[in-house]
Amino acid sequence: MGFGNMAKIAQQMQAEMARVQAELDALTIEGTAGGGAVTAVVNGHQEVVSLTIDPEVVDRDDVEMLQDLVTAAINDGLRQVKQTAEEKMARVTGGLRLPGMG
Repeated sequence: MGFGNMAKIAQQMQAEMARVQAELDALTIEGTAGGGAVTAVVNGHQEVVSLTIDPEVVDRDDVEMLQDLVTAAINDGLRQVKQTAEEKMARVTGGLRLPGMG
């Protein structure tokens, strides 16, 4: 494979990675806990965008359970975003782990 071909492949990969990054920029995923009692919406930058708590689970006597549900919902959303980003990047790189590429 000549240098020209390698450069062309690198440019194609770079363009595809830019496309994937744009997809991740627009991505939002809902993480849930407690059967949907708590929902955290997380964006492709792994930031929590919103948090919804079903009023039926709000109980002044069990704040600890509610805190656990919130934590679980956020972690579920973050895990899904990370997994989605890894899958999208793996399709571009063919599974290669490139430094600085997600």
